[in-house]
Amino acid sequence: MNHLEPASQSRQQQIFTVTRLNSAVRMILEQDLGLVWLTGELSNLAMPSSGHWYFSLKDMSAQVRCAMFKGNNRRVPFRPQDGMQVLVQARVSLYEPRGDYQLIIESMQPAGDGMLALRFEELKRRLGAEGLFDEGRKRPLPREPRAVGLVTSATGAALHDMLTVLERRAPDLPVFIYPTQVQGSAATAQIVSAIMLANRRAEVDVLIVGRGGGSLEDLWCFNEEAVARAIAGSAIPVVSAVGHEVDVTISDFAADLRAPTPSAAAELVAPDRRTRAQRLVHLRQRLTQAMSRHQVAARHGFVLLQKRLDHQDPKRRLEQQSQRLDELDRRLQQHLRDRLHQGERRLAGLAMRLQARSPEKLLAIGKRRHQLAEERLHALIAKRQDLARHRLAMLGARLDGVSPLATLGRGYAIVRTPSGEVIRRASQVNAGQTLITTLAEGALRVRVDEVDNR
Repeated sequence: MNHLEPASQSRQQQIFTVTRLNSAVRMILEQDLGLVWLTGELSNLAMPSSGHWYFSLKDMSAQVRCAMFKGNNRRVPFRPQDGMQVLVQARVSLYEPRGDYQLIIESMQPAGDGMLALRFEELKRRLGAEGLFDEGRKRPLPREPRAVGLVTSATGAALHDMLTVLERRAPDLPVFIYPTQVQGSAATAQIVSAIMLANRRAEVDVLIVGRGGGSLEDLWCFNEEAVARAIAGSAIPVVSAVGHEVDVTISDFAADLRAPTPSAAAELVAPDRRTRAQRLVHLRQRLTQAMSRHQVAARHGFVLLQKRLDHQDPKRRLEQQSQRLDELDRRLQQHLRDRLHQGERRLAGLAMRLQARSPEKLLAIGKRRHQLAEERLHALIAKRQDLARHRLAMLGARLDGVSPLATLGRGYAIVRTPSGEVIRRASQVNAGQTLITTLAEGALRVRVDEVDNR
């Protein structure tokens, strides 16, 4: 038995509840896989009023359920539709209540630009892992450069903008132009060559590499690895000024400084004192305003946290629970009193009903009813007797009125044969026959001498 106990305990330790299993699987998926990139076709897209998006991402032979919460889908620059090919960055997860494997989408873009974006992210990750973008490698720009170099198209608008800014801010500053293509398949090699040429000549103190705005494909030469390594390996500090402010390239990460536009890059490498003073005043105002807003926000946040703390304070909650307990106790006592009063009223009613139905009272009522019934019976008997006497008297009078004896008393007689037959007609009697004549008093036996039938 002792050898079996550890195995039994081991099996018991591996027993999961469904909730615990789903939670463990979700943590494994989210921690081990992390963020993944994948492409596919949108289907079953649902956009409920909550602001979240729910859909499936599928290819020719499989599909997976996805959720993109409103905090992330607000950054999607287009309106997704069923059937659209997209590239997404997602976390692999599990919806615990149903045990459904799903993806939590962090970002989404059309598949065309998405493949370039995927290459962008892969190169950015790889070069970043090498330390090519480390802040420790960045060099400060010279405060008073002796000359500025421009690596850009000789016919582009960006060159004109930079020259205009440099002329306005530092008219005496020498400018060297290293012309190159900034778009197309040959642009990458030309940009690398121009940077290397500027480093060989060593005639400038700062180098601006850039061009005007365009699509992701137009700017792609500044996302090539060769350009990034040439910028990072330059002995001359490099300012990256590619596209507009929203455009971000690999060159921006490799350069010593990123400028949002070519014109801004020219302003950064040739700042004048008046503009610098004005900018400092403006920055001070912005800093003051930002600090004021931050203080207001912090104060507001502190008030909210204080309210939350007051609301969640154990002492406050204990007081609230104690007050609620007192209220419940008061309601319970009131309920018990009400029930007690109801019971007392009901008991009083039952006592009255019992008293009304007590044997003594019922016996007294029965005796009274018996006495009344007896009196009524005696009265009824006496009445019945009087009625019977009266009726008997009436019947006696009537009987006397029809009695033969009364008739006989007036002088009549009843003649019968010895056998008792009453003689009503003369034809019933023969001469010589003996008859019995009954009088009012007594009777006579007579013999018939003659019969007259007239």
